[in-house]
Amino acid sequence: MFVDRAKITIKSGKGGNGAVTFRREPFVPEGGPDGGDGGKGGDVVFLADENLRTLMDFRYKRKYEAESGQNGMKKKRFGKNGEDLIIKVPVGTMVIDEATGKIMADMTNHGQSFVAAKGGRGGRGNARFATPTRQAPNFAEAGGFAKERQVILEMKLIADVGLVGFPNVGKSSLLLQATSAKPKIANYHFTTIDPNLGVVNLYDSSFVMADIAGIIEGAHEGAGLGHYFLKHVERTKVLIHIVDVSGSEGRDPKEDFDKINDELAKYSPKLMKKPQIVAANKIDVLGCADTDDAEICEEYLEFREYAESKGYKVMPLSAAAGFGVKELIDEAYRLLLEVEANPPEDDAELEYFDFDVDDADEDYRKVFAEYDGENYNITGRQLEKIFNSTNFNDAGSRRYLFKYIENSGVYEELKEMGIEEGDTIKLFDMEFEYYDEEYDYDM
Repeated sequence: MFVDRAKITIKSGKGGNGAVTFRREPFVPEGGPDGGDGGKGGDVVFLADENLRTLMDFRYKRKYEAESGQNGMKKKRFGKNGEDLIIKVPVGTMVIDEATGKIMADMTNHGQSFVAAKGGRGGRGNARFATPTRQAPNFAEAGGFAKERQVILEMKLIADVGLVGFPNVGKSSLLLQATSAKPKIANYHFTTIDPNLGVVNLYDSSFVMADIAGIIEGAHEGAGLGHYFLKHVERTKVLIHIVDVSGSEGRDPKEDFDKINDELAKYSPKLMKKPQIVAANKIDVLGCADTDDAEICEEYLEFREYAESKGYKVMPLSAAAGFGVKELIDEAYRLLLEVEANPPEDDAELEYFDFDVDDADEDYRKVFAEYDGENYNITGRQLEKIFNSTNFNDAGSRRYLFKYIENSGVYEELKEMGIEEGDTIKLFDMEFEYYDEEYDYDM
């Protein structure tokens, strides 16, 4: 089964906590602090791998978590850094941040990688906080937070030439004739339910051809398999538009031609800027595979004139019989070389995820107050880290925490919210009563 979209949760490793320890050696009274630093948490890294073909694995495992850093130890020994988590994805996968909808990375090359979630920084041990006036710090720094986010993986096939057209017009037959691919072929609609890829070997070169199946009227709005197939057209460089010129399905070839192009334009106008060859397939059914006799080939000639009037080159084809295949492939290769020599400017305004803003995290130092109907809650990311670093048995450590809260201005915000003496303030997993007077932090 071809799986081209998945949603997963990723979480980096938490930083290890710094240690609070003191030297204990014979004949060394009141040994100084020797707590080591915690290790850094592991990063979550995405890596493009050309050996993968689908996102199938992500359908069965949805959460990926890197290793946390080890806590610091005595004798100033640092904790071990957490192992990075490498997540391999197929080449052609876009990684999208679900919360913002912005693209984090477009993995178009084998070996391409990027860090999607950085691990937390290791906390400093108490040896780091020793000063001439504070020779025995009884506290250490907590490790940095892990980063968790939901990401969407969306795979778009990377092919040089894409085959488009209504179901059952001969796309799979052409792929079979031109490549070593073995697509399923049958005389009914939607035989192909997954995009097929094949390599065309031509002269001393080659290119990749994709059968973009199942595009029908209304596909741009999701009809049929809709966006499931249309998005795979975006990465192709040249299009071969196959039309059943015989009308064997009871449809008008000119209407089929216009409807498919209309769907491409509605999905993305830039698709219509791609070079497009029109292949008039099933010409053998009309009996004019090797003649241009106007009486015998009236339907083909009428269609060719119509498509050429719109600026497209039309080539006769019988994919099933192999007629016209070589000429069509040669023309596709010629256009491909032209596109590669003069690549079009990408005018798409894609929004990319801003990692610098994410790392800066302007709200990191803010302290927030909220009333839940019962308690007044005080929260904040840096506040949480200081809280986790606090030794509540040490007056200096307590003083630092409560002075930080006081200097944040959150008490004024609580007064505006209507807090009264005796009301409960909840600070993470600790509760205390509010009194409008100076607090003795050395208690």
